Parts: sequence; C-alpha cells; structure tokens
Amino acid sequence: MHHHKNSSRRSALKKMAAATATAIVSSSLVNRISAAENAVDDKLKGVVNHSVCRWCYESIPLDDLCKAAKNIGLSSIELVGPAEWPTLKKYGLTSALPWGAGMGITKGFNDPQYHDALIKSYEEVIPQAAAAGFNQIICFSGNRNGLDDEQGIKNCAIGLKKLMPVAEKYKVTMVMELLNSKVNHKDYQCDHTPWGAALVESIGSDRFKLLYDIYHMQIMEGDVIATIKKYNKYISHYHTGGVPGRNEIDETQELNYPAIVKAIYETGYKGFVAQEFIPKREDKIASLKQGVQICDVA
Repeated sequence: MHHHKNSSRRSALKKMAAATATAIVSSSLVNRISAAENAVDDKLKGVVNHSVCRWCYESIPLDDLCKAAKNIGLSSIELVGPAEWPTLKKYGLTSALPWGAGMGITKGFNDPQYHDALIKSYEEVIPQAAAAGFNQIICFSGNRNGLDDEQGIKNCAIGLKKLMPVAEKYKVTMVMELLNSKVNHKDYQCDHTPWGAALVESIGSDRFKLLYDIYHMQIMEGDVIATIKKYNKYISHYHTGGVPGRNEIDETQELNYPAIVKAIYETGYKGFVAQEFIPKREDKIASLKQGVQICDVA
C-alpha cells in the first residue's frame, strides 16, 4: 500500500512536471509567435516620421496604398493634390508635403512672367491645404533659361515675398525642392543647397524653406551629412532615393541611409522623411516597407 502510494505520487509529479514543461514551452512559443506578428506589424521606433511619395506607386490604387501605408507604419502620403486629400483623411493619414498649386517644375518663381499666375494659384490652394490640416506645400524655382544665380534668387524672392503674408496667416510653409540638373531636371535653377539657403535668407520668413532631396543632392554636390548639418535650419523636408538610378535604398546603391537619417534627426529635426524611390521589384510594397525600415533609426 505504502509503496503504491509513493509510486502514484511519483507518477503524478512526473505528469505535473511534464505539463509544466509543456506549458513553459508553449508559452514561450506563443511569445515568440506574437513577437513575430508584432514584427510584421512594424512597431516602428517612433523617432522618424515616415512619409511616401504617391507618384512612385502610381500603379497601385490610392486606397490600397493608404492601407499598405497604415500597415507599414507610415503616417503620411505626399505629392497628392486636393482631389486625393479626402481619401487620405478616410484612412487617418496626413500629407506632409502636398501639391496642387503652381505650374510644374520648369515654370517657377525665377521667371517674373509667371508670378501673377503662380501667386493666384498658391493663394487659392494654401487656405485649402490649411483647412485639410496640412502645414506645407511644394514649390519650384523653375529652369534657368540663361538666368544667372543671383538674378534667379532676386526674381524668386520678389514673387515668393508676395505670398508670405498668406503662408504666414494660414501657417503653411512653402517648400522649394532642390533637384539635380545633371541627370533628371536639366537647367533647373534650385540645384544646390547654398543657392536655396541664400534664397531662404533673402525671403526672411519662417514660412519659406527647402526640401532637401538626398538623391538629387548626392548627384549634384555629395557630402550629404555635412551639408545637412550645416544647412538644416533652412530645410523643412527630406526625400530619399537610391543613387544611381533612384531605385531601392538598400545595399544595391551607394548611400548609407541609416547614417544619413540619424544625422537628420540629430539636428533636432521634427519633420518627415519621405520615400521617393521608384521600386524596381515586382512587390513594390515590400520595397516600400524595406525602405521605411532602413530609415527607421532610433
């Protein structure tokens, strides 16, 4: 009897131990699975504000891009016009840098013949952007067409200064994009950071800043991190893109994006970094997700 009781107790303990071991294994498995699921959900680090440029994903319907953006952890889709703003709103997304005003890249503020049309266009769209909850809008210098740098700055300043009261009233920053004139935008005037910075100085309003496009400026002047550190006070927005070719920003190209993005936020920057590469891969959304993760520095 006594012996039997012991053995049954022993077998009960064995069973209990086995059950506990199973429970421990399964709970660690559950933890591992939920950790994997969270990784898929992308708990982003929370330092970088992520955005994406709409035109790089033109083949994807905007609703689908909005859903994918939300999944990845983006909070903005940009370079979208007023007709697309309600769709963004529907998904709880903002637009860090919308468009919808102006006459395109080649006809800009450096040419006085366009000033009236440009001013009318921006005066109309700036209040709409503000009403939609956006605080920036893109603008362009236009092509040189023989203008020297100094005259280009003077002409831009004349036109843009007329818009500053509206921009200031509605708290919407006009952001001029720095583009390369070597590969993509032949003859574009705002193609060097110092030129853009000189224009910001001559306008003298907090509502005029630069969009430093990392892809474009690597092509024109390189020295990206030192330039960002030197000129960050003139910059209110950043774009990415792989060099050469403006494709994925992974190890297939020459820039070290984690180091660049880290440098941007070390300047005290609080704005957005927007993916503006053209995905080469079949799965464009996978490329976008990878780009966001590459730039998601702590």
